[in-house]
Amino acid sequence: MVFLEAVTGYAVAWLLSFVAWEAIVALVLLNADIWFRDPFSVQQIVSWILLIVCIVMAIHGFYILKAIGKPSGDFEHTTTLVKRSDYKYIRHPLYSSLSFMAWGAFLKDVLISSIVLVVIVTVSLVLTARMQERENISRFGKSYSDYIKETRMSIPFLF
Repeated sequence: MVFLEAVTGYAVAWLLSFVAWEAIVALVLLNADIWFRDPFSVQQIVSWILLIVCIVMAIHGFYILKAIGKPSGDFEHTTTLVKRSDYKYIRHPLYSSLSFMAWGAFLKDVLISSIVLVVIVTVSLVLTARMQERENISRFGKSYSDYIKETRMSIPFLF
């Protein structure tokens, strides 16, 4: 029964991640012809800032997980709890980077369809992060529970 719960939890987390990725791709494609229109508008500048932050956070997050987390196999299966660098302030910088990508793509052209997509991405990533936290509590125990109390989930000092 425990195995079935673990497999089911993994499948749900995978499905939520897949939905988030697909919605991000849809946002990018939906707004593709707008990306370079009116490049110096406030909306476009904020969009590009979010997209640049996304890239920096993703590269740095993967590097830190590999360098400090000592993964066994896939990068997300770390053997050491990472609490330095970005992980000192937020528990899920890689999910945050995906959120920044989604919101950056969303701001390219705000439409009803893009609002729906960015909400789908945000909800999917928050639910995936919550599931990841349950797995991490199982893996790292009290040290991860304490880490949750010390940090935010996705955005430093806010959420």
